[in-house]
Amino acid sequence: MRNIYLTSLALLTAVLGISQDPPEKTYSFTLEEAIEFALENNYSAINAGRDVLDARKQKWETIADGLPQINGSVSYQNQLKQPVSLIPAEFAGGTPGEFVPIVFGQAHQASATATLTQKIFDGSYIVGVQATKSFLSYSANNEEKTDQEVRKSVVEAYGNVLLAKESVAILEKNKANLAKNLFETNKLYENGLGDEESVEQLQITLSSIESQLKNTIRLENITRQMLNLVMGIAIDAPTKLEEDLDNLAESQIDFTLMETDFNMANNVDYKLAINLTEQRFFEWKLARSRALPTLSTFINYGSTAYSDSFTFFKSEQDWFDSSVLGLDLSIPLFSSGKRSASTARAKIAMEKAKTQLSEAEEQIQLQLERAKSDYILSIEEYETAKQNLGLAERIENKNQIKYSEGIASSFDLRQAQTQLYDAQQGYLQSMVEVINKKTELEVIINEPISNLKQ
Repeated sequence: MRNIYLTSLALLTAVLGISQDPPEKTYSFTLEEAIEFALENNYSAINAGRDVLDARKQKWETIADGLPQINGSVSYQNQLKQPVSLIPAEFAGGTPGEFVPIVFGQAHQASATATLTQKIFDGSYIVGVQATKSFLSYSANNEEKTDQEVRKSVVEAYGNVLLAKESVAILEKNKANLAKNLFETNKLYENGLGDEESVEQLQITLSSIESQLKNTIRLENITRQMLNLVMGIAIDAPTKLEEDLDNLAESQIDFTLMETDFNMANNVDYKLAINLTEQRFFEWKLARSRALPTLSTFINYGSTAYSDSFTFFKSEQDWFDSSVLGLDLSIPLFSSGKRSASTARAKIAMEKAKTQLSEAEEQIQLQLERAKSDYILSIEEYETAKQNLGLAERIENKNQIKYSEGIASSFDLRQAQTQLYDAQQGYLQSMVEVINKKTELEVIINEPISNLKQ
């Protein structure tokens, strides 16, 4: 009876233990859904959002520096050995020419003070406040740049997973066909109706396909992990892709994109170049402002108490109040040319930034033309690869028939098969290129990412 009880308890514990582990979540994405998910969960995208928040806090930090500041202080002193001073003895009725030691003040002293300060004029503060708008713009543009990089990474990773998945399916199909050919050829050879070379040629081809299949299966797992990493989820989390590579590639063929009016001001790289120019401009203004005087005011209020012992919290303790109102004016007079040299260097940096902005405009225009050309080329190569695949399939099929009828050699069949396998991989790669090249063009134009699944 005891054994039955223990066995039942062990089974119950095992069942409860299993039920406590929730099933691992399976993710399922279309390409557009994967992009949206990554923009919220990608590690770089998250930190870019934090940078924008940090810039807003820094803006207020800069502004608050010119607003009233109040600081308080509390101090306590206990003179363990009070200093002794000498005074003429005649002050105390003594002999003239002699001195009498005396201690001034009391051993214990406490004070509390509050001080309010306010800047009245500071050129560097004014420039700093003006520059906060440019800094916020830079942070926002940098976040947009990060989002674009995340989009590109997701598209590339998503396409690579589909490429590996389709490659596995094709290689498995090729392997099955080759295994069938090898079996039939080997039977013919065993019955004296074929030659050993034909068997060996097929064995070579089959071994190559098996090796490629094993590598592609491993690659499919790696590309899926890379996609998970880009999207900001655990790399081993099960992820299902809802898109089909062929349909996705077809949906990316959009010649109207070539006719989109290009607005340079929408390009993120151009925006960042503008931000750099603005930054250099404000640095120049800051260098010039250092030659201006600064003026600030302050007022404080405090109270001090003295005692021969620590009695500062007693109601009979006397406290003596004091208050001061003042102005601080600082005027730069002479720096041996340091300020003028600093201002000149800042102006040179500003002029360099303007030149870099002009260069960026030309580079972006060139990138646009290159991206258009690459996109058109990818579509043309996709159409060509599609036609070549059809031709390679027909050629391989004809050679299969000729080989089975004894008209073609095993070498001819192997050539036709190798040509087919190359055409298959070329076709798959051409579809991925169409998807990637369109994304690159959209990034430069910086139009909102269209619905990729039409």
